[in-house]
Amino acid sequence: MKAIVTGASGTVGSALVQALKAKKHTVIPWDRSAVPIDNYAAMEDFVRQSGADIVYHLAIASRPTGVANEAGLVNHHWPSELAWITRTLGLRFVFTSTVMVWTDKARGPFTPTTAPDAGSGYGEEKHRIEERVFYQNPLATVVRLGWQIAETPGGNHMVDYLDRMQKSQGVIRASSKWLPACSYLQDTADGLLRLAEMDCGLYLLDSNTGAWSFHEIACALRDKQKFDWDIRETTEFVQDQRMIDPRMKIASLSKRLPALPKHRSKKSP
Repeated sequence: MKAIVTGASGTVGSALVQALKAKKHTVIPWDRSAVPIDNYAAMEDFVRQSGADIVYHLAIASRPTGVANEAGLVNHHWPSELAWITRTLGLRFVFTSTVMVWTDKARGPFTPTTAPDAGSGYGEEKHRIEERVFYQNPLATVVRLGWQIAETPGGNHMVDYLDRMQKSQGVIRASSKWLPACSYLQDTADGLLRLAEMDCGLYLLDSNTGAWSFHEIACALRDKQKFDWDIRETTEFVQDQRMIDPRMKIASLSKRLPALPKHRSKKSP
């Protein structure tokens, strides 16, 4: 398989590239300095000439380069045009979205039929792009991701967030009433690979199958990696943010975090 990957150097993109290469697939990173995203003809020609079978669109406007209206181009124009290009060329298109299409007030666990309630901000923006992608390409695949987890600090993920909190505040306050949607980067990448062979549509990808709280997950991460973290349990934030999608066969958090309590079902907090 040949795969174009946008955002290939990002947190999820880097893990996806590694997973693709491990399976002997050809990876074609999208270099915006070589293929401008405000030039439709150049984009279509690049995709066509690449010989790709699938386009994974993971990029977001996180690293400004000085281009006018860059956020709009990256977050809206680019995925819309890619959806149309892949539709025209008959290629698979996978677009990554977020659990943040639901606000802190929404009560999970969420399923693919749970209506998003974000009316502003990043979550609302992502939901609008989801709708645009499906409008441009009804055979697209959209997958909502939760908070990503890596083994060590450095990057945009849970371990780095916790480590920075410990260093800046001297303590980590973690709610036992918050059940976050989350998964290890390697498992997210494996899930993205499997989507290439699944039916098109909307999917949810979440490894929190045991309804573990943020406090339990933080403690398990500390114990596994031997981090010097002072974790304090709180109940200040209450939400069941889990995403349930039986079609996505993803490894449970407990496989990577053996210190987690035994798997159990749990009602919303």
